[in-house]
This record gives sequence, C-alpha cells and structure tokens, in this order.
Amino acid sequence: MSYKSEDNFACHSSEHIQRRSFLKIGGAAGFSLLTPVASALARNHDDGPVETAKSLIVLWLEGAPSQLETFDPHPGTEIAAGSKARKTNASGIQIGDGFERLAEQMDSVSLVRAVTSKEGDHARAIYNVKSGYRPDPTLVHPSIGSVICHQTLSDSNVVDIPRHISILPGGFPGRGGYLGDSFDAFKVGDPQNPVPDVQAMVDKKRQKQRIKDLNFVDAAFLKRHADNSAKREKLRPFNLDAALTMMSSEQLDAFDVTGESELLRREYGNTPFGRGCLAAVRLIQAGVRCVEVTLGGWDTHVNNHELQAGRIDILDPAFAALIRDLKRRELLDSTLVLCGGEFGRTPFVNAVGGRDHWPQGFSVAMAGGGIQGGRVVGETNPEPKRDATNRLADLKDPHGVEDIHATIFKAMGIQYEHEFDTPIGRPMKICQGKPIERLLQK
Repeated sequence: MSYKSEDNFACHSSEHIQRRSFLKIGGAAGFSLLTPVASALARNHDDGPVETAKSLIVLWLEGAPSQLETFDPHPGTEIAAGSKARKTNASGIQIGDGFERLAEQMDSVSLVRAVTSKEGDHARAIYNVKSGYRPDPTLVHPSIGSVICHQTLSDSNVVDIPRHISILPGGFPGRGGYLGDSFDAFKVGDPQNPVPDVQAMVDKKRQKQRIKDLNFVDAAFLKRHADNSAKREKLRPFNLDAALTMMSSEQLDAFDVTGESELLRREYGNTPFGRGCLAAVRLIQAGVRCVEVTLGGWDTHVNNHELQAGRIDILDPAFAALIRDLKRRELLDSTLVLCGGEFGRTPFVNAVGGRDHWPQGFSVAMAGGGIQGGRVVGETNPEPKRDATNRLADLKDPHGVEDIHATIFKAMGIQYEHEFDTPIGRPMKICQGKPIERLLQK
C-alpha cells in the first residue's frame, strides 16, 4: 500500500460519487435502514453506565505514526535516534517536539502508551483498530462509528444528513459490516469543495419523472422478492426519501467551512486535514454521531524523522484547534476525540533512516466525552533489547485495541458486552475488550 502527499491524498479522497451510488450512500449511511440484525440490537439504557459522550471524532492517522516522534518520546535514548520531546501544560507529560500547539491543550488530552495488536499488515491492522476485531473470512465486523450510529438509533436528535461521515477517506473508510451497508460512512473530500451530487442535474419536471420511474422499478423489485426477506435486505437499492431530504436540507451547510472566520480557519491550518477537522466540529454540532478525518502519509520506512515531522506539522494545529473549538462551542464534554493509527513504528531505526511496522506497543490520544485529561496509561521500555522474543515484557499496563473500543463504548453508554446473533448465526459481542477505568474515573 502506498501513501501519498497531503494534496494528492485529498484529491484521491474526493473522487466523484456516481449519482445512484450517492443516493444509496446518502440515503443509507446513518439514516439507517433497519436490517433484521439491527432491529435485534436494542440499546439498554436501564442497566448501563451514565451516558456522557454523544458523539465521536476520530483523527485517523493512516499509515501508522511513530509513537517515538508523537505521543511516547524517549529523548536521549538510543531508540529516540535524535528525536526530542516537549513539555506540556499537563504535569509530567511530554510529547513529540513538533507538537507546539497541542502541548498547550494536554490537560484536556490523555495518552494510552502501550496499545497492542497482533496485526502488522496495514490492511489487517486497520480493520482490527477500526472494528476492534481481527479480520475473519466469514464475517465483516462493523467499524466503531457504525456501531455507535446503530446503537443510538432511538435518539430524538434526528438529522437530515448522514450520522456517520468519513472526511478525506483513505483506503478503508468505516463500514457497516454485518449491521448492513446502511451504516457505512458517507464519504466526502476536502471541505473547501462542495458536497458532490446534492444538486439535481436536470430540471424539476424531469427530476420528478425520474424519481417516479425509479420508485416503480424499486417497488417491482421488492414485490418480486416478497418471500425472500434476506435477499430484500441485501439487495435493497437505497432509501430514496432520505437522500432527497438531504439534498434539500439546510444542514448541508455544516460541511461548508468557508463561512467560518478566517482567524478560526487559520487556527486549524490551511490544509485539507485542518479543514476536515473544522468540518467535523460543525457536523457534530449539527447532530452527526461519528466523524472520521483521515491524514495519510505516516508509513515511514525511510527518512522517518523528516516524514513524521511533515505530518506533525499538519496534525498539530488541527488537533489543538479542534480541542479549543469544541471547548468554545461547549461540545467537548459530549464529544469524545480519538487520535491514532493502525499500529506504531519500530523502536530502532533501520539502515535507511526509517522505522518499520510495530504493533507491539504504540500510542493513541483520547480527549473529551468523559475521558479525564492529563493522564497517561501504560509505559514502553526506553531501552528495549533488539533481539527480545517477548515484546510484552517491554510494556507496563498494556491494552489491546479492543480495550480502546470498550472505553469509548462505556463513555457513550453503549452496552459493549451485549451479545447477539450475526447473520451467519454466530454469537458476537459488540466489543471483546474491557474499559480502561483510569481514563473514565474522576
């Protein structure tokens, strides 16, 4: 898998969505056509924890950032290879030297520094981190955003736009998996560009006739498969009414960041990712439940320090501005923010100045939505042995990626241990991890 520059990545991510594809995605992603599995997954408000978080923003660092240059620096050691650290406004917490702005917000951010995974391949690891499960050839697990949208179907705050959105999507945007395509993330590119395919391409009279014809075809399809509910759900074309509602909704303005002040836009940084983070806040304010914003280019097998620094230059202002902006809009307490990638990078630099794949102890940052700021969970060894066979021995208080999921679900009042039958008849928990209580306890 190759990872491109920020500009190329943004262009790749904003590919034109075909008209019928838009109607399928726009009408389904987060508007939520109920599948048989979906209707069986009721959210339990009676027995669960007190609900704090309402929404989730994921700053997805595709390609795998180096923990040593970001959230787990070890300055002055061999594994730092010259990388430096910066003090923050949270007592005793240091982060990578490039995070000048984020350092001022660390009292609102906590770090999990010993995250582990058994997947060292990009595609498999992305699946693992986004779903909380390892890939299974017999089943596609839903991403965390899909689960959140599914489990909040009964919310009274109904929006005309999708409730699960991926901005600048990489190669693996969130999927609904066995919950159904209706929970796939709605994909958009750089927010400085209009949302594609929300304007009719013909006059009103012709548009009305097209919709009438389409409804006729869909009705015939559903009638033909009246005795096959599984096929009806699997092949159901789309929710046309929801797509048309979105096309005429004023809530589409939430995607448009050009109306914000120039000063605020500068805070986020003049990059597609920065604009994506600003749009994420606007979308959450409009009632969207999960927004993922992708920043690629972290796969640094060569020239690690230089390439990581370039990504940090984009991430730092955007991440810091997002935290400040959520505070200003009084949204941080109800919005959980997660920042990380699919794994980390090797402690030791290779022969060409790069760091390779490392799922045996990496970092994620979390903030808002019930997460107590200014805390660190877990430690990695600043002096690991090159030939160690038991990498877990280099970690204190390690947590699998599934524990990150469980922590988010608990913060959002979702019954993460709820077990149900998937379409293939296999009992499956929403999450197989345990919450990291230190992050949640006041």
